[in-house]
Amino acid sequence: MPNLFAKDELMGIAEAVSQRAKRAGRPQTPAGLYAYFIDQVRANLHMVLAMSPVGGAFRERLRKFPSLVNCCTIDWFSEWPADALKSVASR
Repeated sequence: MPNLFAKDELMGIAEAVSQRAKRAGRPQTPAGLYAYFIDQVRANLHMVLAMSPVGGAFRERLRKFPSLVNCCTIDWFSEWPADALKSVASR
């Protein structure tokens, strides 16, 4: 995504990843450090989407976005007790 970070933020990112990028044998140029940062984000970013499978809206989303099925891991959860939900939310 273009212009996601301001120039000063890019400098901070470059400083933060320079040592790890050097150990990985990546170029120490601004473009090389940013590319290393993006590679690390792609390797380590995980997202959780929570949707109710009840009704037609879920089926419609799956039709519009087939990668939700093809490129994701789906964990089906049944109803949880209230104390379990509070325990998960507090961590």
